[in-house]
Amino acid sequence: MTETDSRAETRVSRIPDVLILLLALALITFAATWIFAPGVYDYIPGTDRIDPASYRALSEAQGAPWFGSAERTGLIDFLYNGLVSGGRESGVVALGAFILIIGGVFGIIMHTGAIERGIAALTSNAENPSDLMIPVLFVIFSLCGAVFGMAEETIALTLVLTPVLIRAGYDGITALLVCFCGSQIGFATSWMNPFNVIIAQSVAGVPAMSGIEVRLAMWLLFTTLSAAYVWRYARRVRLAPETSLVYGTHGDLEEIADGGHQPRFGIGDALIVAILVAGVAWVAWGVAAEGYYFAEMGGQFFAIGLAAALVAWAFRLNDLDAGRLAGAFRDGAAQMVPVILIVAAAKGIVLLMGGDDPTVPSLLNATLNALSSVTLLLPEWLTAFGMFLAQSCINFFIPSGSGQAAVTMPLLAPLGDISGVTRQVTVLAFQLGDGLTNLVVPTSAALMGCLTAARVSFGTWLTFIWRPLIALFVMATIFLLGAQAAGFS
Repeated sequence: MTETDSRAETRVSRIPDVLILLLALALITFAATWIFAPGVYDYIPGTDRIDPASYRALSEAQGAPWFGSAERTGLIDFLYNGLVSGGRESGVVALGAFILIIGGVFGIIMHTGAIERGIAALTSNAENPSDLMIPVLFVIFSLCGAVFGMAEETIALTLVLTPVLIRAGYDGITALLVCFCGSQIGFATSWMNPFNVIIAQSVAGVPAMSGIEVRLAMWLLFTTLSAAYVWRYARRVRLAPETSLVYGTHGDLEEIADGGHQPRFGIGDALIVAILVAGVAWVAWGVAAEGYYFAEMGGQFFAIGLAAALVAWAFRLNDLDAGRLAGAFRDGAAQMVPVILIVAAAKGIVLLMGGDDPTVPSLLNATLNALSSVTLLLPEWLTAFGMFLAQSCINFFIPSGSGQAAVTMPLLAPLGDISGVTRQVTVLAFQLGDGLTNLVVPTSAALMGCLTAARVSFGTWLTFIWRPLIALFVMATIFLLGAQAAGFS
């Protein structure tokens, strides 16, 4: 490990956990309720939009209590009230139940090993490679990032794929581009990622997976152009290895890859992949054609999980029996508990401020009024671009997509209403700012783990990735401003 890697990992370890940051924010919010007067807005008659000119501040502060009541959330119970907010169709209760089911279902799918064996099958002919396998792998990883938010899982896959790709004539940077960058491009441009898009849309008050057509087009655009770039880079490195920034540093990895011991991609694996693809299409149809929401989508994903479990049991994939399949579902759901706690804590802070109803006095309204006094002087497109830049910067301190969505969207969504930025565009600004900067922020555990797995130093990675990242930011800006100009809502 290089000195640069060591310094970067030290920075990761020094960044407080998101829950610690949220607790500190709750304490600051509690103190602020005793210092600053809350405010209230009116809606524009006949609409659900806030009238910026209607803001009125109360004469004095209304301090939040230590222990809350049914009428007012207090400091001690802010997390509990956040957890129980909402119901079957909306709020943290509905979102949390949906996320638990999603986690359990993908816990089953990942435990079957079908995805790993499919990727291994594509790279099994490393002695006589085809450059076409590079964009195919990239699209697969992008799909995984878009559908179920693959992130830390890429560390293990990078560890496996790096020696295979090096033996095929590529380099460690190619492995990073395929595995990590592929998943993060999908993560950033997703139409259904439960950890950023669905949480952000839920907090912003727009239907989950709404605007699917625009986001699918965005995913296709970014994935296609990025895959073409990765193919071009990989082919250049294979034909002229000395052009690689890591040329000559991976000699010890060339003998590690051994495709002979890898289980074959069989009929059961193909059925699992087919179930996943058909299931995602089914969910997309339900949202677009039938208006399905959390309850219905949760049922759909549970059906996908049951079908995948039956196939895994019938074909004994990874020796999974009924008990191990149940354990896989439970383990997958358990991994989602921190996400739910983050969302609940952020919601509890909003309740501590007085709630998110513009017609009810709250510190959130007072904060909105202060920010809107600036954004109202700016054109709408500049406000949208400012949101994108703000989310990009915030991602350094809150590298968790779900945490960033829970913390920022309660403020930015209504600010967008006041400033003329649609809520769908506000969500776009969040997901692009959050996802694309994951490629470089040293606070990302997934990035640092993948760099270690690929034997590429953080400094070398920055030297390589800054040009592609600028291109991605330009693409994101054009798409974001185009969506705002078109009135994407």
